[in-house]
Amino acid sequence: MSQLEKTQAEYESFPHEFQSVIISTITQEGIPNSSYAPFVIDEAKNIYIYISDLATHTQNLYANPHVSVLFIDDEAKSNNIFARRRLSFDCTATLIERDTETWNKIVEQFQERFGEMIEVLRGLADFRIFQLTPSSGRFVLGFGNAYKISGDNLNQLVQITRDNAK
Repeated sequence: MSQLEKTQAEYESFPHEFQSVIISTITQEGIPNSSYAPFVIDEAKNIYIYISDLATHTQNLYANPHVSVLFIDDEAKSNNIFARRRLSFDCTATLIERDTETWNKIVEQFQERFGEMIEVLRGLADFRIFQLTPSSGRFVLGFGNAYKISGDNLNQLVQITRDNAK
């Protein structure tokens, strides 16, 4: 297996190592806000979060659908604090209408992954499901080992060099 194939396999499995994702949203006033949410992810790399209308990040998504997400290794697992493995995506959030076929399918995935807690959340009218659709991203494995991810093909990693760093 080539180094790129190993990196590709690691990229594919990396989000599945986590139960929650760090989300960065923007208030109506343009102030950034970071939070987190449990998630499920599909084959197309769409990330689904099940969050309360009472949360700041939910109100921010209503006001501005642009969101950044981050999966990052636990500090305790990292060999070097400056070079933690991480995957980030720039996404657009879309509300999934409650009690639709899509909503029911996603809630079932949450139920399978998180168990009884989802039964409680299903009964709470203020909880919403948002689909976060990635447009681009970066996968960083360490110093000099970073890859761009393009919206044209979210499965294709392009190593970042001095020539293509932007």
